[in-house]
Amino acid sequence: MLYLVPTPLGNLKDVTLRSLEVLQQVDVILCEDTRTSSRFLNHYQIQKPLSPYHQHNEHKVVAHLVDQMKAGKQFALITDAGTPGISDPAFLLVRACVQEGIKVECLPGATAFVPALVNSGIPSNRFVFEGFLPLKKGRQTLFKQLVTEERTMVFYESPVRLVKTLDEMAGYFGENRPCSVSRELTKLFEENFRGTIKEVADHFRAKTVKGEIVIVVAGNPA
Repeated sequence: MLYLVPTPLGNLKDVTLRSLEVLQQVDVILCEDTRTSSRFLNHYQIQKPLSPYHQHNEHKVVAHLVDQMKAGKQFALITDAGTPGISDPAFLLVRACVQEGIKVECLPGATAFVPALVNSGIPSNRFVFEGFLPLKKGRQTLFKQLVTEERTMVFYESPVRLVKTLDEMAGYFGENRPCSVSRELTKLFEENFRGTIKEVADHFRAKTVKGEIVIVVAGNPA
C-alpha cells in the first residue's frame, strides 16, 4: 500500500485529520528532506521511520520500495510542502506500484497552484499547469508554443528567477497581459500581487523576493 499525503504549504493547521491518521498508521514515511519533514511530524508527535525519496535517488530506490510493499509494508510519501507528484517526485513510484498491482491512494490536501489560481482574479474555469519552466533547453520553444494558449497558464518559479521570467513573458505574451504572482502562501508574509505582466515585474524588481512562487497568466484573448 502506498499513500500520497499532502503536507501544509506553511501553516501547519492546514493538514487534514485523515492525513495525520494515515501518517500515524503506516510503517515508513518517505520524504524529500528528513530534516524538513521531521519538524512537521514532530509538531504532531508522529514518530515513524523516515526514508529519503527525492529526484536524486528515486530511480535507484523504486524497485526496492516496491518489493517492500509487496511483502506487506505500508508507505506514505510526503514532500516538503504540498501534494506529492505536483512538481515533486512521485510519478516513478506510483507507476511502478500500478504496474505491480499495489494499491495507491492519494489524499486530498494542499497544492500551491490552486489558491494562487483562484485568488488571482484571472479566469479559473479552464487552465493549464506548466509547473517549472525549463531552465535552458526547450525554454524558448515552450514559450513560443504558449503564445497562442487561450487557457489561463500557471507556473512555478524560484524567487531568484522571478523577474527574469516575467520579463521573458512580457516579450512573448505582451507586457499588458493580466498576471498575478503569489508567494509565501499560507505563511506570515503571504503576498498576492496582481496587474499586467509589466506591472508585476516592476513591483518585484524593486524588492527582495523570497519564498515559493506561483505565477498565473491570462490566456491569449484571441
